[in-house]
Amino acid sequence: MKPYQYRFEKVLTYREQEKTETEIEYKKAVDSFETVATELYDLLKKKEEVTAEQQEKMKKGFYVNDIHQYGRFMESLEKRIDSLQQAVIKARSKMNWFEEKLLEKTIEVKKFEKMKEKDQEHYRIEMEQAEASLMDELTTSKFHRKETGW
Repeated sequence: MKPYQYRFEKVLTYREQEKTETEIEYKKAVDSFETVATELYDLLKKKEEVTAEQQEKMKKGFYVNDIHQYGRFMESLEKRIDSLQQAVIKARSKMNWFEEKLLEKTIEVKKFEKMKEKDQEHYRIEMEQAEASLMDELTTSKFHRKETGW
């Protein structure tokens, strides 16, 4: 009897490798998204704190130069926030794209694995039938030898 050999083994291996590479890229995209989103969160939190601090100063009173400096600082903070919001959007879409690709690769690998399972089952049944046929043949020849005296 010949040992089992899956005819699409190389294709399955290649698809599994693609899936692994896509998983790695997806994890990188998730990490990138988390980094940019955390930075945006921190910046928004800082803006909130600075605004609250400024409100307190307004109640007590402060210099005109401080108001101008606050305005410039808030303007630069807003620009940075806008920039980070765009980066978060890009990072999220990249992460979602890799997630879709990973899902596709996973489905493809599952298809090949299912085909392999069915092929193995078919091979097993075929081998059992061949073994049963061989046993029948051996039994028949043994019986025939007994009958003929060989």
